[in-house]
Amino acid sequence: MYYIVCVCVCCACVVLCAYVVGPGRNGSPSEEDRKRQRRLGRSRTIKVEITFAAKIPLGSIAAILRGDPTDNSQDALRVLDIILRQHAAKQGCLLVRQSFFHHDPKNYADLGGGVTGCRGFHSSFRPAQSGLSLNMDVSTTMILKPGDMVDFLLANQNVKTPYQIDWKKARRVLKNIRISTRHTNREFKITGFSENICKEQLFSMRVRNGDSPGGNETIEVTVYDYFVNEKKIKLNYSGDLPCVDVGRPKRPNYLPVELCVLLPLQRYTKALTTIQRSNLVEKSRQKPVERMRVLNDAMRLNNYNAETLLKTAGVSISQNFTEVEGRVLSAPKLKFGNGEDFVPRGGRWNFNNKQLHRPTRIERWVIVNFSARCDTNYLANEMVKSGQRKGVVIAPPFCVIEEDPRARCPNPSVRVDRMFENMKSKLPGAPQFVLCILPERKNSDIYGPWKKKLLSDLGIPTQCIAPAKINDQYLTNVLLKINSKLGGINSLLAAESSLQIPIISKIPTIILGMDVSHGSPGQSDIPSIAAVVSSRDWPFISRYRASVRTQSPKVEMIDSMFKPQPDGNDTGLIREALVEFFVSSNKRKPEQMIVFRDGVSESQFTQVLNIEVDQIIQACNHLEDGYRPKITVIIAQKNHHTKLFQKDSDTNVPPGTVVDSVICHPRNYDFYMCAHNGPIGTSRPAHYHVLMDEIGFRPDDLQNLVHSLSYVYQRSTTAISIVAPISYAHLAASQMQQFLKAADDNSDASSSHSGGGSGVSSAGSVPVPELPKLHSDVSSSMFFC
Repeated sequence: MYYIVCVCVCCACVVLCAYVVGPGRNGSPSEEDRKRQRRLGRSRTIKVEITFAAKIPLGSIAAILRGDPTDNSQDALRVLDIILRQHAAKQGCLLVRQSFFHHDPKNYADLGGGVTGCRGFHSSFRPAQSGLSLNMDVSTTMILKPGDMVDFLLANQNVKTPYQIDWKKARRVLKNIRISTRHTNREFKITGFSENICKEQLFSMRVRNGDSPGGNETIEVTVYDYFVNEKKIKLNYSGDLPCVDVGRPKRPNYLPVELCVLLPLQRYTKALTTIQRSNLVEKSRQKPVERMRVLNDAMRLNNYNAETLLKTAGVSISQNFTEVEGRVLSAPKLKFGNGEDFVPRGGRWNFNNKQLHRPTRIERWVIVNFSARCDTNYLANEMVKSGQRKGVVIAPPFCVIEEDPRARCPNPSVRVDRMFENMKSKLPGAPQFVLCILPERKNSDIYGPWKKKLLSDLGIPTQCIAPAKINDQYLTNVLLKINSKLGGINSLLAAESSLQIPIISKIPTIILGMDVSHGSPGQSDIPSIAAVVSSRDWPFISRYRASVRTQSPKVEMIDSMFKPQPDGNDTGLIREALVEFFVSSNKRKPEQMIVFRDGVSESQFTQVLNIEVDQIIQACNHLEDGYRPKITVIIAQKNHHTKLFQKDSDTNVPPGTVVDSVICHPRNYDFYMCAHNGPIGTSRPAHYHVLMDEIGFRPDDLQNLVHSLSYVYQRSTTAISIVAPISYAHLAASQMQQFLKAADDNSDASSSHSGGGSGVSSAGSVPVPELPKLHSDVSSSMFFC
């Protein structure tokens, strides 16, 4: 028995009916049974019971468009979105929430490893100041490459022959995947693989025998003999491989692997490799003109105005893009070394013939080399020269420690420990800084154990690199990170130095960036990492520190911002931020707090206010009775489908573009900002939602502050697409995730402070592994930079 939701639309309301569908006989037929009955032309009786579920007035949409509060608007919009999904389903599309994908080879892009990027489009209704709007955008999902199943496995596991396939991995990847067979063209769903090879896997088969009672007898026959002798099908290599099982647990149904063909439009939900992600980004890029053309074609192809249910609901859709007026904010003036001022052009600047605003001195440092391809002497000399040009005084490295090739082993933690012992034997004391050369550019297994060893165990700042080409631009980017980690400042907003930032420069204000990093798709047991980054050294807003905790897997709301202990102390994230602000800001408590939150959807806005903001208030009051700073909460969203195009231009909108009307919410305070330069593809603006504003910013002041915070990112010489505190929080969470991977079974961690986890889930029942504690020498640094 199963349920179907039916949408019945009239002019005034929508009625949801739940259909309870069951067979006309006892038991529920499987999908294979239903298809078999259709093929054989058998008729059967279906019993349908209609139960009233809800009545949703469409007038609630009109109310929200007028800016009136209403409880049913989201439900009404969801019903209209269901109509869009049904419209796409009738065309045979793959449905991924509100994104729809047609089976058209022109939309496919090979990503390698048997994975294909499939281009489709997103389509959903949204309330806007201009009225009800249809939000359309190009969307891409990953699917298994349709075709021969064995060819897919060869590509997916990067092996050359079917006999090298790891069938345990194949089982994980292909379970519940739909296939068809070459000899019958019937469709099945994979449930597993046989334990025995095809030549040895037996099954029971009935054969005619006139001498036996009833004229039939049951014999045991191998799958291989059945297909070769009974079906007269030549099998080239399946005999020595497992069979595909498309049956049920107590009634398996085996097929030779070479007869199986993967059907199209089946999602690939495993984590992509670095190369696959790179290919996906490269092949899904579209210039603004091309994207507009694709969206216009999709609009014509779908012909929504012919959809009966939409017409019945009184919805008609214009065929043209919505025109809006935007503003372009001026880039903030930056200060470099020697008091030099500079106004970025096109969201970019550089340090050619310029010095860092506050350079550090690196007097005792070492290089450790895990790579056999890097010329460490040349690298060291060039780093010293590049540092001199930028104002960073770098002494020659105390020593260069090369990994002994004979000591290399598969275990990265052992390699790190051996390197550390070698380094310890050659140094009279702890170095100021360690430059680590990794053997691979991306996803090196050395990275996590090395960072944990240096930052958690020893408290020594470290920078990991894997240079492919050493030049001044590359070394400048490395020096920007090193200088930030050692307490320097690369560039500063001129308004910071002159105390001209409205509201913030006059009143002690702390800026928080919050993000939660979850495990890769399919890793449901990996703890989520919550990071809170906070500003320090008020009245400046360019220096930050981070506190990080673990929490239950896939939990988005941060539950560790206020953590009262039995002894009366608070070990939460907010207390750490407030204490650090107080110590670094001449013992001034923040009277104002600006919170930037990333990674939450509109349906979670209320939870942010009720759960996270409430914890912030409790933490403040716990720190000092009656202490309650003014709070402004801003949600930053990047994963949305709104794009801005310049009229009569084939380029992206300029950096600093702001739109706060027409396409924005008719009641809530939100705006779109494209702070960065988009030379490749189509720029995606950040969507900022102001949930609460006790500080009372003027819209222009708030938008200029958000714009300026895109220019204080110390790792680069470009304005970034989202405010720096959120980017830092994402970096901190991602880096501490590597700590978790490097920890020995995640069981020996001892503290939840500044990189420690809470130890329990939000429900307080399921324990989660704690993160190793950051060493006190680096806990307040920009170690994540």
